[in-house]
Amino acid sequence: MDQFFTSSILTATVASGIALATPFLLASLGETMGQRSGVINLGVDGIMLLSAFASYYVALRSGNLLLAVLAGAGVGLLMGIATAFISVTLKAEQGISGIGVYLFGLGLSDLLFVKLVGTPLPIASLDSFRIPLLSQIPLLGPMFFQQTVLVYFAFLLVPVVTFVLNRTTYGVQIKAAGENPAAADSLGVSVARIRWSTVLIGGTMAGLAGASLLLYDGIFQQNLTQSEGFIAVALVYFGGWTAWGVMGGSLLYGLVGAVVLAWKSLGIIPLSASDLAATAPAVLTVLALLSVGRRFRQPAVLGKPYERGD
Repeated sequence: MDQFFTSSILTATVASGIALATPFLLASLGETMGQRSGVINLGVDGIMLLSAFASYYVALRSGNLLLAVLAGAGVGLLMGIATAFISVTLKAEQGISGIGVYLFGLGLSDLLFVKLVGTPLPIASLDSFRIPLLSQIPLLGPMFFQQTVLVYFAFLLVPVVTFVLNRTTYGVQIKAAGENPAAADSLGVSVARIRWSTVLIGGTMAGLAGASLLLYDGIFQQNLTQSEGFIAVALVYFGGWTAWGVMGGSLLYGLVGAVVLAWKSLGIIPLSASDLAATAPAVLTVLALLSVGRRFRQPAVLGKPYERGD
């Protein structure tokens, strides 16, 4: 255990934890906006899977990682359009339709991988970008300022989403659509338009999450996410439907996962217990949800389609 508590190992573990938190943070921020407007999307994991494959295939064929990221975001946007049409326009039961989107993404990503690729082939992963001066700070520099562009982008989105939700007219309309859509409608706010926009944002963010997950290791495999999309949805509850709370939950999950990986590589966790240890982040998240999530009130009409006159 003593070998873990060295500056080099701790620095590498924290840096890895921040990187591992990024897909959760991206997906959770998008889901936060959707849920604040009253729409819950349980298909996040399927969107992440299909977007991850799109990023992988584009990177495999073109070698261009920027195009790969854009492909992931584009597929996420398309899946968001499908989700919004089903949940907002058709007013389907959101839990059932979300599971349908998840199964679609899971099945189609597997099918495309088998038909178009077959054997897992590695691609280049995203290189870290060292922020001048800041990356030279002892300990803190390697932890926080030698990450990939997607990591910086994800964490910069936290204050942006906070500002949008709390300081803009659009944010007020989002919260009105999730709390009292009838009142919002009476004031001329199109509830359907607001919900469509947040679901599209959420789908695009889930697509970026899938791309970031894929480009972290540079390899695609079937069920790559291992249900991380569902954890991202749970983190919205953990974070109390706030961007800063979601960031805290994402970091908690990522850091615990990084510690488990470090302990496994150092032999602190025996091989026989490695599978059990791998469940630690999920178990910790569930316990955190039970203790923290209940302190916050969810949007009043979360998961409920809006019918004018209700």
